[in-house]
Amino acid sequence: MKKKTVNNGPQNGPKNNIEEQIHGDDVAEVSTQVGGAQAIARAMQVLRGVSRARGDGAGLLALTRDTGLSKPTVHRILAALAAEGMVEQEPVSRRYFLGPECHVLGNVASERFGINRLAAPVVARLAHECGDSAFFSIRRDVFAVCVLREDGDYPLKTHVLLPGDRHPLGVGAGSLAILAALPDDEVDACLQANAALIARRYPHYSVPLIRALVDESRERGYSLNQGLVVPGSWGLGVPLRDEQGQVLGALSIAAVESRMDEERQFQLAKLLSREAQRLLAQASPGGREARARPPVPKPKS
Repeated sequence: MKKKTVNNGPQNGPKNNIEEQIHGDDVAEVSTQVGGAQAIARAMQVLRGVSRARGDGAGLLALTRDTGLSKPTVHRILAALAAEGMVEQEPVSRRYFLGPECHVLGNVASERFGINRLAAPVVARLAHECGDSAFFSIRRDVFAVCVLREDGDYPLKTHVLLPGDRHPLGVGAGSLAILAALPDDEVDACLQANAALIARRYPHYSVPLIRALVDESRERGYSLNQGLVVPGSWGLGVPLRDEQGQVLGALSIAAVESRMDEERQFQLAKLLSREAQRLLAQASPGGREARARPPVPKPKS
């Protein structure tokens, strides 16, 4: 940081003292800004931890483990969030849940994300037609976040992905579909940013493996997760791109491994591509069919 100078008096002690004081004020201001940003980031860590617990609620110790923050820090953050209505503590279990203010903010924010609303009937239709679980996911920085889930009538369900879950881009079918739709430089940047997290939390994944899966997804025309998140739970997905080629998200289907032979994979990929085109047509200006369509799945030779 460039120091501020004051032309006041001789080039000796008094000026130096003033310079040091002003420079110290600058440092204090920057430190306050950094500290404030860090506090917000930590609060978001805790809030996401509470959201992942869903109806079960999140305990203080679990949030401490989940966030890596100290117990007193998590407790202070929870108290501040509760005061703002962002979380609530159930008096008997002492567990924390998302509060009413989260619901209010979510409803307001949803007005800006029209495709999320348009995707709801699409995801429901996918689940009804295939009988398995269907999803809509969006990109958030270097992560994919599940926004919608609908279950079909097949009795065996896979519960590996629920609304609000976030995974590094490339982990899971929808997430991989999004990553594979990005330019190579973005793919590499995302993988580099998530390398430590992938190594720590996803034992069946590695950066080289995901890079290879990206190439396979592009060649195949759809992404395929062969039980790498949870063994026995397979999935496939297609990306959604707008008219400018911007990746909006992904549609995906998950099922038990026994329902994912090669023939059915191709059938489901065609179903996903059809629904992706419908969704893009609705989301495009004036409801016109989007020019940038999802890739057409290629049958294996």
